Amino acid sequence: GLLNSLRVIIVGIGLVTAIGVTAGIARLSDNWLVQKLATIYVEGLRNTPLLLQLFFWYFAVFLSLPTPEDAISLGFINFSNRGVGLFGLQLSPEFSALLAGLTLYTGTFIAEIVRGGIQSVPKGQWEAARSLGLNPTLLMRLVIFPQALRAIIPPLSNQYLNLAKNSSLAIAVGYPDLYAIASTTFNQTGRAVEVMILICATYLIISLSISFLMNFYNRSVQIVER
Repeated sequence: GLLNSLRVIIVGIGLVTAIGVTAGIARLSDNWLVQKLATIYVEGLRNTPLLLQLFFWYFAVFLSLPTPEDAISLGFINFSNRGVGLFGLQLSPEFSALLAGLTLYTGTFIAEIVRGGIQSVPKGQWEAARSLGLNPTLLMRLVIFPQALRAIIPPLSNQYLNLAKNSSLAIAVGYPDLYAIASTTFNQTGRAVEVMILICATYLIISLSISFLMNFYNRSVQIVER
């Protein structure tokens, strides 16, 4: 159960970072269509309950896909009611639904954090970068985003912690994570106190580990006073 939880948390943090950063930058895009699509994504998903989104991905999406014989193939990715096939790996529909729900939901909050962090960079920095002839991609990658990280990292840590704790909703779609396995142990042994203490201690250790790593990274991007 612990290994299954860690798989969701580690993969989820990687995916949600990519989704959140992309959506956050898209919210500030000069392209009207890109900006509106990012806005619909953020406002639509963050204002609906996560549990309902997990049910949607599991029952309405993955269980409704065709059988493996008629799987939907997109290059190296196959989609069927048995889950997602990726580079020879078969991801169960429970894992896929949980991962999709967690990352897309948490990604909306990270998108707003990224948008706010970018907007916090003084306009003078934008003008100075443009005066050097930097194109928009280099401007964002070399000048704006490194400065925005100082405002992004602290609230970003909270969203990583929320993702780790929200992974306990895996029991709703039948994914055997730490909480689901511990519940089975409790039902078989009747030792509620010991099981609850183990669950709390494990999630506490996971959360403290994420906080330690993010605080370490946060210190590395801060301006050193002289």
